[in-house]
Amino acid sequence: MRPLHMLLALLTTMLWGFNFVVVKMGVGVVPPLFLTALRYIFSAFPLIFFIRRPSIGWTPLMSYGVAMGVGQFGLLFTSIQLGMPAGLASLVLQSQAFFTMGLAAMVIGERAGPVRIFGALVAFSGLGVIAMERMQADMAVIPLFMCIGAAFFWATGNIINRRIVGTYDPLGFIVWSSVFPIIPLLLLSVTLEGPDAMLAAVAAPNWISVGSVAYLVIASTLIGYGIWSFLLMRYPAGQVAPFSLLVPLFGLSSAAFVLGERISHMETIGAVLVVLGLALNVFGPRLLQRLRTN
Repeated sequence: MRPLHMLLALLTTMLWGFNFVVVKMGVGVVPPLFLTALRYIFSAFPLIFFIRRPSIGWTPLMSYGVAMGVGQFGLLFTSIQLGMPAGLASLVLQSQAFFTMGLAAMVIGERAGPVRIFGALVAFSGLGVIAMERMQADMAVIPLFMCIGAAFFWATGNIINRRIVGTYDPLGFIVWSSVFPIIPLLLLSVTLEGPDAMLAAVAAPNWISVGSVAYLVIASTLIGYGIWSFLLMRYPAGQVAPFSLLVPLFGLSSAAFVLGERISHMETIGAVLVVLGLALNVFGPRLLQRLRTN
C-alpha cells in the first residue's frame, strides 16, 4: 500500500476511534435508531443534489446502504444505548476484519492463509472471554451480541464494496447509498422508540445532539467511509480491513479520557486477545514469509 494511502487509513481509524465517544454522548439525548437516521439524512441531503450518482447499479448502492446503515449502525448505536461501553464497543466492532476475511474467502475467493485464520481464532476467543464476563450481569450480554452483529454487517458492506467492478467516486457512493437506510431506520424508530421520543429530540436540540450529528455525518461518514471506500476500490479487502487494529486503541483511550470508562480485568484479558488476533492478521503473514525466506 502506498504511504499516502496508509496515512489516509490512519486518519480514518482516528476518526472512527473517537466516533464511539460521540455516539455514547449522542444516544444519551437522542434515541439511537433516530440518531442513526439523522446521520444518514444529513449524509445524503443536500449533497445528493450536487453530486452525480456513481456509474454503478442501484442494487449495490441499496445493499451497501442498508447493510451499513440499518445493520451496522442501527445495531451499534442501540447496543451502546443499552449499556455497551464505548471503548469496548470500539474493540468488539473490529471483529469485522475477520468476518470480512471469511466472507471474502467465500464470496470472492480471497484466501486468508493459516496465520490469519489462527489470528481469527485468537480474536474470537477474546470475544468469548468478554462474553463470559458480561454474562455475569443481567442483560449485559445482549448489547455485546448486538455489537458483534454490527461487525458482521460492516464486513458485509466491505464485500459489497469490494465486488463493485470499475472505478467510481467514493464520495458519490457514500452520499447516494446513504439514501436507502433512511426510511427503514425511521420506521424502526417510530415502532421501537416511539414518535414522542423522536419529536422531543427534534423539538429541543442541544449542543450534544447537534454536535453528535455533525461529527457522525462529516467526520465519520463522509470523510471516514469515503476514504474507506476509496481504499477498498484499490486494495484487497483483507489488506484494508486489518487497519481497524488501531481503531480500538483510539476508542479505548478516548473513552477513558473523555468518559472516564474502565473495563474489568476479564474484559481486559479478552481485549488483549482480540488485539493480538488483529495483530496476527496484520503482521503475521509478512513475518511468516520473512522466516521462510531466511
